[in-house]
Order: sequence, then C-alpha cells, then structure tokens
Amino acid sequence: MRNNSVAVLDIRSSEITAVVGERGVNNTFIIKSKYSCDYDGYAEGELLDVEGFTEAVTDVLRSTVSSLKGVRSVYVGVPGEFIRVVNTDKVVSFPSVKKITPRDCECLAEMSAPYESDEYQTIRHSCLYYVLSDKRKVIDPVGELSDSLQGKFSFYQCRNDFIDILLEAFKKFGNIAHINLIPTNHAEGVYLIEPEKRDEYAVLVDLGYISSTYSVVCGNGLAFSESFSVGIGHIAVYLMTELDIPFEVATAFLTMVNLNAKEKLHSHEDYVYEGKVYSFPTVMLRDKIREALDGICETLEECRYSFKEKNLETRPLNITGEGVKVIRGTAEHLSNRLEKNVEVISPKVPYYDKPHFSSLLSLLDTAINDKKTTSYSKLFN
Repeated sequence: MRNNSVAVLDIRSSEITAVVGERGVNNTFIIKSKYSCDYDGYAEGELLDVEGFTEAVTDVLRSTVSSLKGVRSVYVGVPGEFIRVVNTDKVVSFPSVKKITPRDCECLAEMSAPYESDEYQTIRHSCLYYVLSDKRKVIDPVGELSDSLQGKFSFYQCRNDFIDILLEAFKKFGNIAHINLIPTNHAEGVYLIEPEKRDEYAVLVDLGYISSTYSVVCGNGLAFSESFSVGIGHIAVYLMTELDIPFEVATAFLTMVNLNAKEKLHSHEDYVYEGKVYSFPTVMLRDKIREALDGICETLEECRYSFKEKNLETRPLNITGEGVKVIRGTAEHLSNRLEKNVEVISPKVPYYDKPHFSSLLSLLDTAINDKKTTSYSKLFN
C-alpha cells in the first residue's frame, strides 16, 4: 500500500465497513477499496453476537484490506458504546515567562492522564483548549509567551473486553501488524463541525440504527459524550409491536411515511410481504412513528441536562448518522419537539455528502491526519 493510503474499519450498530483510501484534491478522498457487511450490532455496551461480529470483521477485511499488498496497519473506529470520555483540567507553572514548546504541551498531557481501571484503557487524548497566564484561551499555545500553561483535556478510554474481541478477530490476518483505535465520537466532532463553532461549544448527535451518541464538542475535544441504546431500528420495533406486523414490514413503512406531509383523511400505506398485503391508514402510521421519536427526544433532553458545564439552550442540535434520512421529516419533528434548531450535517464531499457516511469519512480523515497516532497499538507478528 502506498505511504499516503490508510485502511479504516468503521463499526456501526448494524453494519461494519472497511475502506482503503487517501486524500484527494480540495480535502476530498480517493476510495480505493470499500466493502460493508451487516451484523447484529451492539447495545448496552455489549456486542449482541460476538461470533457474528468476528465473522463480519473477517468478511470486510478479506474483501478490502487483504486484497491489497503492503497493508500493515488498520485504523479502527471505536463506537461510543465502548468509550468513556474523561475530562481533566491541569496547570503547570514555569520559573519565568517563556515561549511554549510542543514538549510543554506533551508534559501537561502526561500530568493530566487519568487513572486506568481494569475495565478501561486510554486509547487517545485531545485538548479542548489551553489557557495562558494572561487568561487567553487558545487551541494551539506553541510559540506563545507565558509563565504558566493550563489545559483542559479529553481522554478517551476503551473497554478492555471490546479490545480483546477486536484483537481476536484480527489474528486471522497475519499481514496486519498493528491496529490503531480511534474514538468515533471524537473523529466525527472534529471533522464534521467547523472550528469556529467548536470554539463556542457545539452539540452533535449521531443517530444510529440500534445505538446513538450525544456529544458536546469544544475546541479539539469532547466536553461530554454519552451513548444510549436507542436508534431508528427501535422505531421499527415499536411499529411491529403496536401493529402486530413483521419487523420487515415495519421497516418498510418507516421509509414510506413523510412526517411533514398532509395526506388525505382516508389515505393508506400498503406493503406486500410473503404474499400478504399489510395496509394501514397513513395518519395512524405517522402518529405511531412520532410517538417513538418522542421517546428519542426525551433521551436527548436527559443528555442535555446531564451536561452542566455550559448552558446549551441556544445551541443548535447537529444531527447525523444512518438514522437521519430513514424517515422523512425526522429532523423537523425533532426540532419541533425539542423547540430548538436542528441541523442535519454530513461530509462536504461529492457522493459521500450523506449522513450515513459521516462516521466513515470522519475516521478516514482522522487516520490520514494521524498516521503517528497515540492510539492503542498491538503488534501481532
């Protein structure tokens, strides 16, 4: 593999994707190889089928990375379900005013590192912002004059049992010597949200199929992040239960209903499955879907109240992920229910400018920018 190419594994709650790519012109990407595979996913911080997960990882790697010569390292996005974000705030004083160096930043980060338990280990860290002795907040203090340096850091800790399962899956690929773990929530926050918006705190929601993540992005880090095992797939389950219909039928109805439309009073939605016709009033389906979405709104409100460092009342809700576009009118309903501006965001890249590509391209961008990553690295051979 050429030196400017990277291999990335994106683990979503219903699908795993492997991609090999490199940077193109104007911050676009050149995708050399890409393959996806469905699997059972994860919930409540646990893989629902470990064997199925391993098979899916093997399938996508065999179809992409293993077919390319020279692949020795793979960057793996760790879902929010398996990440714990620990924030620290430390300050170091110098004998006199000096020019801040990269080593000063490194030493401050080392001083700030939190304790690692038997269940978690740190895979990466980032700094939200630094504070100089004149009280100025800066993203990059290198070259600034100050007699002290304060830094607010985010340390991303991954569950060890998830790492063990991941390493076991990679053992089948002897040509891959290292894996580098990237917290997906951090990658999305830095890639999808512009720096000027991050400086003022920004809210990002990744609405997945089974699992979703609520994050508060600040500077180059996360001030808060919480995952919850609710996604667009649960709305299909709600329809299945309420209407006593097969899951496949419920999933189909999700794509047929527009929450913003005003259908005629007697309009129906029909779907044929295994020779049987399922027909329900459009108004009924729309109301049921809205009820399920309201449950997601309540969870988002709980996340907002859990973050007490900054008042986020006036901040728009940035939303992305594969769950955004399944039901037409989702963003508008969330906006009305939460009484705040909801903005759907996605990569600004041709063809991949869709919410369900957000995590994949965020990880690809992080991997390209960070080949010398501080992430967890495991040597196999």
